[in-house]
Amino acid sequence: METLFRYNWAVREDWYRWCEDLSEEELLQNRTGGMGSILHTFFHIVDVEWSWIRLLQGKTDFQESFDNYKSLNKIRKLDKDFHLEVENFVNNWNASMENNLFYDTLPDGSVVTDTWGEVMRHAIAHEIHHIGQLSIWARELGRKPVSANLIGRCLSS
Repeated sequence: METLFRYNWAVREDWYRWCEDLSEEELLQNRTGGMGSILHTFFHIVDVEWSWIRLLQGKTDFQESFDNYKSLNKIRKLDKDFHLEVENFVNNWNASMENNLFYDTLPDGSVVTDTWGEVMRHAIAHEIHHIGQLSIWARELGRKPVSANLIGRCLSS
């Protein structure tokens, strides 16, 4: 579990550096897929990761609007502000937590039951999905995307 979170964080940081060469207009340009723009997609990735971790801990969800984070620096600061709590939870993950139950109340009032392990894997897969969208947008911009390779990142403990 920890290795895949570390992978996502490393790839995310590579993408942030990749974005430094783009104008704010390019980062906010409306695109097909994702959350509609590169920056909004990063905001969504950071929000979803932190929100799921907080919900597993019985804490409140993040309800901020992207309108308050429309720059690469603001997204990176938000990510940094959230990262310590996320990393602490991930670092303290152990096998005994795998089958803890999470009860998710849907907007229609129905309740879905998932295990904590499923939620953690969902958070990992969610980011990988959106990083794939960023790769497509990079190619549309005529730029080489960030490597998605886990091998060679020295992430295993």
